[in-house]
Amino acid sequence: MAAAPQAGRPAQASGGTVNGRPRLSVIVITRNAGRHLAACLASVDFADECVVLDSGSDDDTLAIARAHGARVECSADWPGFGAQKNRVLALASGDWVLSLDADECVTPELAQEILQVLAAPAHVAYDMPRLSKFCGRYMRHGGWWPDRVLRLFRRGQARFTDARVHEKLVAEGSVGHLRWHLLHDTHADLDEAIAKINRYSTDSAQVLHARGKRANLPGAVGHGVWTFIRMYFLRLGLLDGRHGFVLATVTAMGSYARYAKLMFLNDEARRERATPPR
Repeated sequence: MAAAPQAGRPAQASGGTVNGRPRLSVIVITRNAGRHLAACLASVDFADECVVLDSGSDDDTLAIARAHGARVECSADWPGFGAQKNRVLALASGDWVLSLDADECVTPELAQEILQVLAAPAHVAYDMPRLSKFCGRYMRHGGWWPDRVLRLFRRGQARFTDARVHEKLVAEGSVGHLRWHLLHDTHADLDEAIAKINRYSTDSAQVLHARGKRANLPGAVGHGVWTFIRMYFLRLGLLDGRHGFVLATVTAMGSYARYAKLMFLNDEARRERATPPR
């Protein structure tokens, strides 16, 4: 399906370039991302194309995406983060691709740096630091900064792993490093943080179970305790004040929940094996 012309985006020049540089596509996957998406797309108005792949939003996500000139596609299923990002990548037409999460924004300084890099790229991909906000505060310790993420790459020379959660972008060539950062509004409040950790721990436990991994209660507790110690003390999360303590606690809860859920999946599998066939 051909995309409609995108209001507010640069027109493509002959030879596949815009103002002498390669064309840039921004790709975003969404589901009920209405609270963040407008800021995300507004921050990349310098891109030549924005492609949004949605997986069942029932809020105003699709209307926001279209209002910002994005090409919008929908998928009927949810294969996991890695596979979904490869799907939206396949829809991009630019020479270069910038992959963003819906709760991320490109700063003006990073936008300018990206355009400068695209004018004379020396690598096939570039990573950038990401500054994340937790419950209203940007976190600079606890392992959250500088959180370098690989997001800008030449199309055809990078691909996401198929991991259901915690997917990675793998580049086929050298990777450069950008100076300026993304802004990441990851958890607006504690309710959102706990809900997200619950979803991620469930997905992670299912992935581990499918790989034949096993867990027990002491191991689950140990994972949670070690996560807190590493984040709050070893990675100096304590320097972020009470936010650092809460973040380390919530992250430890997620680690504990992942292995506790895996333990129960193991139990369920044992019961099924022990049940004689009828």
